[in-house]
Amino acid sequence: MKGIRLLLALMLSVSVSGSALAAQGYQTPSSDLAALVDAKLAPSSYLSADGQWLALFERKRVETLDDLAKEELKLAGIKLNPANFSRSRPRTKFSTLQLKHIATGAVITVDNLPQGMIRSPKWSSNSEYLAFIVEQPTQAQLWVYNGETKQARQLSTVALNSVLTATPYQWLPDSTAIVANQAVNLGKPKLVSDANSVVPVIQQSSGQKAPARTYQNLLTSPFDELQFKFYGQGQLTYIPLSGVALPIGKPALLKSFSISPDSTNILVATIDEPFSYQVPYSRFATTWQVLGMRGYTLAQLSKQPLADNIPQGYDSVRTGRRDFQWRDDQGAEIIWAQAQDGGDMKTDVPYHDHLYSLRSPFKREPKLFAKLEWRFSGIEWANENVAILTEWRFSDRQLRTYVIQPRDADNNRVLFSQRSYNDAYKDPGDAIYERNDLGVNVIKVVGGRYIFLRGDGASEQGNVPFLDQYDIKTNTTKRLWQSKAPYYERVSAMLDDEGERLITIRESKTEQPNFFIRDLDADTLTQLTTFAHPYPAFKGVTKELLRYQRDDGVELSGTLYLPSGYDKTQGPLPVLMWAYPLEYKDKAVASQVRESPYEFTYIGYWGPMPYLAKGIAVFDDPKMPIVGVDAKEPNDLFRKQLVASAKAAVDVLVEKGIADKDKIAIAGHSYGAFMVANLLAHSDLFKTGIARSGAYNRTLTPFGFQGEERDFWQAQDVYANMSPFFHAEKINEPMLMIHGQEDPNSGTFPMQSERMYAALKGLGKEARLVMLPYEAHGYRARKSLLHVLWEQEQWLDKYLLSDEAPASDAQANTEPSVTE
Repeated sequence: MKGIRLLLALMLSVSVSGSALAAQGYQTPSSDLAALVDAKLAPSSYLSADGQWLALFERKRVETLDDLAKEELKLAGIKLNPANFSRSRPRTKFSTLQLKHIATGAVITVDNLPQGMIRSPKWSSNSEYLAFIVEQPTQAQLWVYNGETKQARQLSTVALNSVLTATPYQWLPDSTAIVANQAVNLGKPKLVSDANSVVPVIQQSSGQKAPARTYQNLLTSPFDELQFKFYGQGQLTYIPLSGVALPIGKPALLKSFSISPDSTNILVATIDEPFSYQVPYSRFATTWQVLGMRGYTLAQLSKQPLADNIPQGYDSVRTGRRDFQWRDDQGAEIIWAQAQDGGDMKTDVPYHDHLYSLRSPFKREPKLFAKLEWRFSGIEWANENVAILTEWRFSDRQLRTYVIQPRDADNNRVLFSQRSYNDAYKDPGDAIYERNDLGVNVIKVVGGRYIFLRGDGASEQGNVPFLDQYDIKTNTTKRLWQSKAPYYERVSAMLDDEGERLITIRESKTEQPNFFIRDLDADTLTQLTTFAHPYPAFKGVTKELLRYQRDDGVELSGTLYLPSGYDKTQGPLPVLMWAYPLEYKDKAVASQVRESPYEFTYIGYWGPMPYLAKGIAVFDDPKMPIVGVDAKEPNDLFRKQLVASAKAAVDVLVEKGIADKDKIAIAGHSYGAFMVANLLAHSDLFKTGIARSGAYNRTLTPFGFQGEERDFWQAQDVYANMSPFFHAEKINEPMLMIHGQEDPNSGTFPMQSERMYAALKGLGKEARLVMLPYEAHGYRARKSLLHVLWEQEQWLDKYLLSDEAPASDAQANTEPSVTE
């Protein structure tokens, strides 16, 4: 019966006579496209702290529709599985585990695992154990692999709760035990709502401004509040390697917890009532405390009130203490930030944030650690002499980083980097980390003065990854190594203190990424893994990075893929373009190249690449920058710049003889779908469009979207001009819309696609709407993915590849509907 219900859930009632689009139920695309859904990709890797073992987890990328159809609760911005007290639909999950020894190449397959989904692997700091969660239908268990015995075992019978703490366990830095969040209510009778518990839901504002994004899956009733407390409640539990668990403190709504570097204290955040129906749990009132390992409260750091009135702006924050963290280079010292501007960066003050510190035993008054002119972004710790402090500002997208001496963070700062956070060319890279004597990950410092940085190496020639050595004393950088064409190679880890022995990931246009050991001193390269090519049917595909210019002088780029066997003597091809607009405050930064011509040609099922199999050229990620210059905000010129970018992309393809200007389709997902509808409304550059999981009416997101900080009442013209729903009468090309019925993404309500389709249908436009049961913002079920590929394939067959003229505006070719 359940299978029948699932099958009926996507029945489409259409009126395309004689067309494949008239088919009903879930469909399967042509074989080359269908094979991509089941293609086996390279496993995810986790290197042990000592660099000796590489844990390889086979990724589980797709679900069954039955998996998605299981009971799911939506509470306070969370989707949870009430059967096992876990988040439903975790992003990363695995099915098998292998371990590869770096020095010898020996492989160990862990084959005694129970049935279930593997997730959240973490090595112990001493590299002797690898912990991970095995999630089963009725509970999530904690397992540990022992490097000495080469066996995995369930560490404890404690069932984990990941409703609020997505990763519900942490190793003690000294590797002796694990602290976990136990699901204390698992096995208790479920809460039941009856007519007597139903009451009017009343909310009242105070007259104080409280702007909030359009969050979904929020609390909606007193019964929701009861369920949130029931499923969110957890018990901190100490679990030594013997597996004998001991409770720490009392059950609570545990929002987060972290263990001090000396393994003696726990920084704990617990959620307090009253709750809110306007914001997710991350903004609920929260108490921050330091507990000892036996659960005694050593210090109460803050009682944060409900944060439903944070000032408007992306760099606005709560007032009071926030962003608590342990100082990783010390045994037990806490750092936090505190706004000096009422939480509003638009307030003119000399310092927007102060940082404070408090050491164990947490009895003295906090000390002022540092003053920040901008908003605190984070600290990376190395040792008592070195740390990296970062601040940022949204108005001009600036990011500023200093090397500081923690003993005197205000007076001994050295400016390490200042750039727009969009500026890839000036990105200095990320520091290499190592475990310190406490067992905590910190920046690797050699000889008291050298830090190592790895980065993408974005440049005019594309990304060229590098390894640099930064000298703290002289504030200078020396390049130790850089990738060389025709390969794209990046540093995964350092195996020595000199930066001469590296683990790298190396690939080319035709070679699947694999792990290697590169010895710079001996000039040798040793292959560690031999992952197979996942897409043999697409081996002949060619790629080229195209550079071209928009009419206002902004330099643009995109990657052109041509079908296997194609040469230009065959004439122009139909083209599918797939893009996503981004906002900038600098034309030069907007023009930057952010990909490599030598990366492996990834043919995923998600984007445009599958349709190379149909003889369609793909222009992937042609840049669509929206640039705000001087006093102008980017979106003040959104439509003009969007159309200009698209026209430049079309022109370069036609000039190169690749594209027939009358056979180009435009497609995109999320904000890319918003782009598609706008381009169809405000240009005649494309023959058809595919828009997935999009938003089309910005008045339904009145307190901002993407990089737009202004609310609807401050910029009504901008909201109206950018909303394709307001200009639906101008869309004269067929548009396919696809959306998950359970999309929780802020702003992309499923209603956005439903209302846009209703407008197009009512105006006599050609449109098709496919609503996918049980799917969220991204699509996960195998049946759904196959059906999406089929929908897109059939749409391109009909409206891009065929010479059939679109129906007139007076006709309505399709009328999809969902039947359950």
